[in-house]
Amino acid sequence: MPADSFTLCSDVEVEPLPGTAKQARVYVLFEEPGPWSHDVLDGDTFGVELTAKLKAHLKKYDAALQLIRHPTREGRVIESHHLYLVFSDIGLTEVLHVDGPEAILDLDLSGPGLNGGQARINPLLLVCTHAKRDRCCAVKGRPLVAELERRYPFKRTGDVVWETSHVKGHRFAPALLLLPWGYSFGRMNLEATEAMLAAAMRAQYFVPGNRGSGLMSPPAQAAEVAVAAHLQREGKDVSYGQFSVASEDVSEDHASIVLIDESTGHTYHVTLSTHAVSGVISSCGDEPKQGRYWRVDSLEHVEEFQR
Repeated sequence: MPADSFTLCSDVEVEPLPGTAKQARVYVLFEEPGPWSHDVLDGDTFGVELTAKLKAHLKKYDAALQLIRHPTREGRVIESHHLYLVFSDIGLTEVLHVDGPEAILDLDLSGPGLNGGQARINPLLLVCTHAKRDRCCAVKGRPLVAELERRYPFKRTGDVVWETSHVKGHRFAPALLLLPWGYSFGRMNLEATEAMLAAAMRAQYFVPGNRGSGLMSPPAQAAEVAVAAHLQREGKDVSYGQFSVASEDVSEDHASIVLIDESTGHTYHVTLSTHAVSGVISSCGDEPKQGRYWRVDSLEHVEEFQR
């Protein structure tokens, strides 16, 4: 039966978070304080002609576009636009200031150091507030980002926290994207987000609310979160970028993932299987449906693995 029109899709917490992250390697973050259309590349935000050119240019480099804006009204009165280039596979962010979205067309996104940008040290936390995509992002994202801005104001801490357009998974709102590492988070409250940001300042891996790495496939995302949680339970420090996928065998219902801890050389074999879950509401107003998620069945420390 249809969902109650007042039911928020993110209030229906029937799915585990790991394995649901937005997948991308390169991100272009463009500051756009004006209104965002339902899909920022549907032609209504930047016009049909420019949008077509932007889509072709981003596709050339397999890059993802996120629109960002300052959480405060006064912060949205700008003379130039922040533009960040994020290379998640090497954990690097560069920042430029440009006159408009047309500048994106001149970017060489094949690697860092090619566009005159300045490397930055601090992480970026993007909080989805894209109300035209789904109301959950406004109802739950905006209060969180407003409170975070009070704790991490631009004038004192630099540009750490931004509002952003759709980051996939508004049913997990508040939906967050942590850069430069490309990790998605969901169902985060203020306390958890502050703890995650404090850890991110040291590049330390945060497990609660972690949906996984955008550099990995869904089963590998779930496997990595499980290994990180296992190591942290043993009292070990875990950092972003610490794990690499050595092998991946995925079928429709089962997966075998081998992860290497690059800091120690230790290898972990994780097996997973898909399982059904009922009552998933993908977006506010949608009918509940059946979904599937990746569940970790076993996690084993393997003594030797041939790459």
